Amino acid sequence: MQRLFDILFAGLALLVLSPLLVPIAILLRLTGEGEIFFLQERVGRDGKTFALYKFATMLKNSPSIGTGTVTVKNDPRILPAGRFLRKTKINELPQLLNILNGDMSIIGPRPQTQRCFDAFPKHSQENIVKVRPGLSGIGSIVFRDEEEMMHGHEDPNFFYDQVIMPYKGQLEEWYVQNQSMYTYFMLIGLTVWVVLVPGSGAVWTVLGNLPKPGSELAKALHR
Repeated sequence: MQRLFDILFAGLALLVLSPLLVPIAILLRLTGEGEIFFLQERVGRDGKTFALYKFATMLKNSPSIGTGTVTVKNDPRILPAGRFLRKTKINELPQLLNILNGDMSIIGPRPQTQRCFDAFPKHSQENIVKVRPGLSGIGSIVFRDEEEMMHGHEDPNFFYDQVIMPYKGQLEEWYVQNQSMYTYFMLIGLTVWVVLVPGSGAVWTVLGNLPKPGSELAKALHR
């Protein structure tokens, strides 16, 4: 049933959003490095990798410089047009094609690069690959300001690996254990809500049984 809704929603979204997506593609072609899409290998269902689509918002060789696949606030590798696309999450919309291809779902654990996936605790890795990764999901909603969260840390990679990823793994495990059509539609609704009301803490009220973050992370999440 979820797969049917994935196809329906992704197809409708591409149709409705085409007046937005086409001008963005033209803008990216004429600015920055002239690239429209950025393709990156991500870990998917059953641990198989697939090419994830994004609008190109960073320098082409970004994974090889700076903080690698970890992006921080005001990252100098982000292109001028890319800042707005990343802030609004519009850069993620090409993944609607991944959904139609069957690599992803509308809702699921956020697909990670191999380097970031390896930062999850082992038990989280084993659970996450049981389902299709998602365009959005509980991890994406809670960590919607992840780049801002890591800003100012002396070692952002350490904070990401040792503080963020263990808790994000717990959240993604929560989704796998609570996967249902109710959870699917609830997380779609929460995704729309946090885009419209960025500072909202509605996720904690609506989903009261989420794992509790540690003290250091609770402060960053304003819990």
